Amino acid sequence: MPQLEVSAWDLAILVGYVVLTRVAFGWFFARQTRGEGAEGFFLAGHRIRWPIIGLSFYVSNMGGSSFVGLPGAGYQNGISVFHYEWMPALLLILFAVFFLPVFLRARIYTAPQYLEQRFGRAPRLAFSAMLLLTSMLVDAPGSLYAGAMVLKTLLPDVSIWITITVAAVAAGVYITFGGLGAVVANDAVQALLILAGGIVISVLAWQAVPSWDAVAEAAKPGALNLMQPADDPNMPWPGIAGVFIVGMYFWCTNQFIIQRALGAQSLDDGRWGALFAGLLKLPNLFILILPGVFATVLYPNLDNPDMVFPMLAFDLLPIGLRGFMLAVLAAAMLSSLEAILHSASTLFTMDFVRTVRPDMDSQRLARWGRGAILVFMVFAVVWTPQISRFPTLWQYLQSILSYLTPPVVAVFLLGLFWPRANGAGALAGLAVGVPLGVLAWISVELWSVVELQYLYAALLMFGLGIGLVVGASLLTPAPEAAEVGPHLWRASDAAVEPAEAWYRDYRIQSIGLATITLALVLWWW
Repeated sequence: MPQLEVSAWDLAILVGYVVLTRVAFGWFFARQTRGEGAEGFFLAGHRIRWPIIGLSFYVSNMGGSSFVGLPGAGYQNGISVFHYEWMPALLLILFAVFFLPVFLRARIYTAPQYLEQRFGRAPRLAFSAMLLLTSMLVDAPGSLYAGAMVLKTLLPDVSIWITITVAAVAAGVYITFGGLGAVVANDAVQALLILAGGIVISVLAWQAVPSWDAVAEAAKPGALNLMQPADDPNMPWPGIAGVFIVGMYFWCTNQFIIQRALGAQSLDDGRWGALFAGLLKLPNLFILILPGVFATVLYPNLDNPDMVFPMLAFDLLPIGLRGFMLAVLAAAMLSSLEAILHSASTLFTMDFVRTVRPDMDSQRLARWGRGAILVFMVFAVVWTPQISRFPTLWQYLQSILSYLTPPVVAVFLLGLFWPRANGAGALAGLAVGVPLGVLAWISVELWSVVELQYLYAALLMFGLGIGLVVGASLLTPAPEAAEVGPHLWRASDAAVEPAEAWYRDYRIQSIGLATITLALVLWWW
């Protein structure tokens, strides 16, 4: 087993990277957004171009938990976890075609703001409150905790409180001054670091194993196949539909992901950026998941699969490059945390402060947003260490979105495509469906009242959400057609400029991305 020892050179590279990127980007974008108010701080003044959007989408999803979790899942269960990585390619096509045109036409700051325009204030506040709760209790602490635990293993003499606090302060202060522009610009650099680091580890891990036959022999039976039996406890093949539903929430309605596209310079930039992000997700099979499978040959009977990535880095890389990989891990953790804190600030300011004080000017809204970031940062620091008191909590938290989010997906889908859906239906889907999801999660996952794989639960909760929205809508008066029309998807939203070159047509790009994705899935079937 490799010794996880960090040299002075490695630490210097790590600290130098974090300080340099925060000072350089933070100072530049603080000057850029000074005096711009809410639109500059929350949406980067609608100046974000497609390459930055794509890279930022990608890296916001690659937090510390994902970056160490994917190799760990590959080690433990094989490549079936790749379903969570190829599915976003198809979901981002749907986002580019159906969701984004309606969102940009509405000129919204937040996803819940669309619900107010379509259904009324109550559904907006219900969804925004749910997003804030999951951000502060799940997303931000999860990102901090995963990164802190790995760094604690590498730096055993450093208190976890210090690691968590330094990371939270670095992220919080950075976005407080730089806003969304600073977040997405730094995301672009960190995405390139993550991709480069993953490629280096993947190549070295491939060279370290004797042969592909040795990998197949060391891995569990079926570990090199995507499709698993219907009774598989981790990824049953019918459960792929559940991955699709939960993924639609994450990639099409979750504020901390879609906020980059809401700040796009144009609809085309938003679409191209989303499709680019979908393409970037596909190499994760080769640069993160398969190295975890290779580790079954190099480190058999590993007690903690989540330590696969740092073990590969410290075993295969020389001093100096280890520091580079630590910087990659820091990049993953900080990028995800910055996205979560900034989106939580946007939700709080635009969905609650602005609702209470609609006359507040843009500059004061931006100041409220900056203050909210600092409050959320402190909350995340205080809550994160408490996770260690519940050793099995995170295994359940992986499933909680399967119970909570399907009713949200039902509300958005029916809101976009069914004119008869009304405010009563949306409120029923959110105010009844989500609490029932919490109750079901507690009953199944904590109390074991029945045995139910959580991806199957996602399908049941989605059906419940559809039933609640449709039932409540049909039992109450229909909305006015004139009020609903602007907030529905229409065929004209799929149009492109006639003068566009064929290779710039997002429809052709979408077909190409779908073809590559399906070919990759079939190859590893």
